[in-house]
Amino acid sequence: MIEVIPAIDLIDGKCQRLQQGNFEWKTVYPWDPLDMAHIFDRKGFRRLHLVDLEGAEKKQLVHTGVLRSVTGSTSLSVDYGGGVRSEDDVREILAAGAQFVTIGSLAVKQPEVLKGWMKKFGGDKFILAADVREGKVTTNAWKDASELDVEDLIDDFSAVGLQQVLCTDISRDGMLKGISRGFYDRLRERFPQVRIIASGGVSTLDDLKKLDQSGIDAAVVGKAIFERRLDLDELVAFSERQE
Repeated sequence: MIEVIPAIDLIDGKCQRLQQGNFEWKTVYPWDPLDMAHIFDRKGFRRLHLVDLEGAEKKQLVHTGVLRSVTGSTSLSVDYGGGVRSEDDVREILAAGAQFVTIGSLAVKQPEVLKGWMKKFGGDKFILAADVREGKVTTNAWKDASELDVEDLIDDFSAVGLQQVLCTDISRDGMLKGISRGFYDRLRERFPQVRIIASGGVSTLDDLKKLDQSGIDAAVVGKAIFERRLDLDELVAFSERQE
């Protein structure tokens, strides 16, 4: 019953993808982000993962204008992350039409701040972004390693109403080398009550089948779409077959 969620990563207002979170290893694609969102909408996708990579690096919101354009002209349910640092940022993202605010680094560095936002706006409005390298959570646009185990991070926020977690295996992200199935198997077993969204490495329908067999709720697909490794019609059909 896995849901496929296409991703658009933004730098300089353009669709771009990184390899393993490294800004030196980026690929710029010729398609306009809003045009891509319209294509996803017409094809029948229900969700969009919109990432402000530039905002994550600059630690401020940069592309909420793109968010507003997408939510104002498509039926896609959008989650938006990157550069969120204040309560006003959360308000701006929600006011721009996002269904969910995705939070990563701040959850590690200032967990009580995020818990306060969850209490104020509702836990259902947030997706915890756990970006993981060798089992440890990273911060600062994936540049900085922490000593925090991903399971401990999810445990902490589950206690205050966390409903969704986006887990990215950085070692696989943007590499088109497949998923770390064992990693997601462990998360599913440990957190049966949390909606788990897998990210990083999905490059074939077989990867999606493995995640579905592991009981993962959704998978973000980015580079494999832009590199045309996966066909959009096949992705939509696969997602619908799982319902």
